[in-house]
Amino acid sequence: MMDKRQPQSQVPIIGSPDHRITRSFKTKPALVAYVTCGDPDIATTREIVLAACRAGAGIIELGVPFSDPVADGPVIQRASERALKQGTSLEDVLRLAADVRKETDAGLIVFTYLNPVLRFGLEHFCAQAAKAGVDGALITDLTVEESSEYRRVMAEHNLDTVFLAAPTSTDQRLKAIAAACKGFVYAVSRTGITGTQKQVAADVEALVKRIRKFSKLPVAVGFGISNAHQFAEVGRFADGVVVGSAIVQLIEQNPGNEASAVERFVRSLKAGVSSVGASQS
Repeated sequence: MMDKRQPQSQVPIIGSPDHRITRSFKTKPALVAYVTCGDPDIATTREIVLAACRAGAGIIELGVPFSDPVADGPVIQRASERALKQGTSLEDVLRLAADVRKETDAGLIVFTYLNPVLRFGLEHFCAQAAKAGVDGALITDLTVEESSEYRRVMAEHNLDTVFLAAPTSTDQRLKAIAAACKGFVYAVSRTGITGTQKQVAADVEALVKRIRKFSKLPVAVGFGISNAHQFAEVGRFADGVVVGSAIVQLIEQNPGNEASAVERFVRSLKAGVSSVGASQS
């Protein structure tokens, strides 16, 4: 495999072999932070995203609010409801991405359900996402088996396609998911909906090992990680850790101070890895 790395001082172009998503995993574990865009409003979301980036988030998942978020638990469902009351649309999310891109070189992934993309138009979505400086997308309810056209158009615009891999997936299906992913593979720590959990599922490490049999891409684990201990625990065996509901809940609980609360929380997650590493050395 050719080494096409660029000098640190040079900002890579969108879609280059060493683009933002790839570089975010060079410091492990990478922190992938999810936010529901438009909760409580787009202007505040912008400040939250930039605060998370300052605190060490390498990738931001820009959640598109949806009226029927079947994969999400009550925390993110409430956030979607609040954002939809603000009138937040996919177009608003892409406009936010373009604005944020002026301020940060973190990876940006649009996290959405399929319906908003179909209504927007697949080609139009990919073109506008690339123009905004987005690095890829994760469409939660789009199966690998039905994704060929989506992957083709995304590839034409140099955008990564991230798919979910579950503990219940067979090896045959994991192989198909791995082949369809670009950027990284999202390993779901457990079956069911999103939401904070008291402990990390016991079989998630085995899932990461299974995925690595079929892919050399980084593997990020999500669904349920909510504190520094869990972040460090998963960071031992995964390349990245996705934190979503815990961040969205902080936003809900800190009206008027959302960005500062998220920044403190993200810093605490990163610090937790450092302290665990020091205690084990």
